[in-house]
Amino acid sequence: MQRRDPGHTTGLSEPPSLPTRRAEQAEATRAALIAAARELFAQRGYAAVGTEEIVRRARVTRGALYHHFSGKEGLFEAVFEQVEGELTEQVAGVAMGAAGPWEGMRSGARAFLDACLDPAVQQITLLDAPSVLGWERWREIGQRYGLGLVQASVQAAIDAGEIEPQPVRPLAHLLIGALDEAAMLVARADDVQATRREVGEALERYLEALRR
Repeated sequence: MQRRDPGHTTGLSEPPSLPTRRAEQAEATRAALIAAARELFAQRGYAAVGTEEIVRRARVTRGALYHHFSGKEGLFEAVFEQVEGELTEQVAGVAMGAAGPWEGMRSGARAFLDACLDPAVQQITLLDAPSVLGWERWREIGQRYGLGLVQASVQAAIDAGEIEPQPVRPLAHLLIGALDEAAMLVARADDVQATRREVGEALERYLEALRR
């Protein structure tokens, strides 16, 4: 009887190992919880949503929620990070498509404020996140995603001679602080569109003052 070469394969893909399947299932469960919570938090806000409703929407058990997250607040933090990551990618894409670094800063700022007109972004990132996570944690996560992008934009504008040479980090912190405050004003305004226009114009003047 011919013995099979240990290195020989039949050409058929091997089934995934048990640990791999478990990891995939765990990731799918985590993603389902985040998706369900994100939809509910965006619709009604953090305080009005209970964990039982989240697990029913995600079609998982309550134990699964506590396996992946510390609780409702931990799940909210994961939702907030997901939204922040998507928002940063969106703004970066707009900025990189601009004609130059300074114009990229200007276009990126506009894109950020426009994104903050989205009721879901307003509710999760600007209304709930500071109160649920606390101001310090909210700022920490926001800066983890946005600060690097702003610093890179400022450095590129300095290198291109569009902004006077100066320490990058302090200016980046001032800019991201201005963007956050502008977004907060928009999210809490009675007339969102008018406020978006007003803060946008103010931010444009601020950026223009930096231009060499």
